[in-house]
Amino acid sequence: MVTAAAESTTGLALLGLPMLVASLLLGASLDTPAAVAVARVTGTALLSLGVACWLARHDEQSRAARGLVAALLLYNAAVTAVLVHAGTGLGLFGAGLWPAVVLHVAMAAWCIACLRSKNLIRQDGHP
Repeated sequence: MVTAAAESTTGLALLGLPMLVASLLLGASLDTPAAVAVARVTGTALLSLGVACWLARHDEQSRAARGLVAALLLYNAAVTAVLVHAGTGLGLFGAGLWPAVVLHVAMAAWCIACLRSKNLIRQDGHP
């Protein structure tokens, strides 16, 4: 439910206020219509991810839930890498950059813990 709320909220923010989100996260503006469009596509993807998480919130025992958590692990690890590179390699910085990195690291750790727990063991008893 935490992932559903966080990703849906971020997705809606990117859809409605992409320039504000870019400024808060990266301290940069979206200078072209193409950049705004890409931000809104990203917002749509995050909103979709949030909806998928919300709909799967009571389905901890299925293979689909395990697949969703594995996909979330990939997403959180990749976002962490992209944001760290933005901050260290590209010199971008917004007030939300490092808190977002910490959040995605924590969410990736949570995904690993979920994948290792008995709650996401396949119905035939195998991880």
